[in-house]
Amino acid sequence: MIDQKTAPYAALVLRISLGVLFIAHSLLKWLVFTLPGAAGFFQSLGLPGWLAYVTTFVELAGGIALIAGVYARYVAIALIPILLGAIFTVHGANGWQFGNKGGGWEYPAFWSVALFVQFLLGDGAFALRSQKQA
Repeated sequence: MIDQKTAPYAALVLRISLGVLFIAHSLLKWLVFTLPGAAGFFQSLGLPGWLAYVTTFVELAGGIALIAGVYARYVAIALIPILLGAIFTVHGANGWQFGNKGGGWEYPAFWSVALFVQFLLGDGAFALRSQKQA
């Protein structure tokens, strides 16, 4: 049974947590690795360097949208490909455990599932712009 009184707040907590993680991940690229450094890393993986700039912006904008609750359920589903990309291009070959050298795929996989749960739950309490369910 789902507690209808607290479920919107559970979705809110999940939404804010996911948003903070995406903003932190974006700021890591901006402030620690730098955007040119992130672009170089993407290129070392065989990806175009410009994709690092796009990814960084999408992570930041998506994180802000999640925290604000701006169509959060659709933002959540739209962010999943970024994490799947991280699994298939960076972390997948490193094994399951994220503590492995180069980081395994458990963390981005769990993060992807949490985004899908946000999509299923909806926007939650205090969302600025929510898509009402039919």
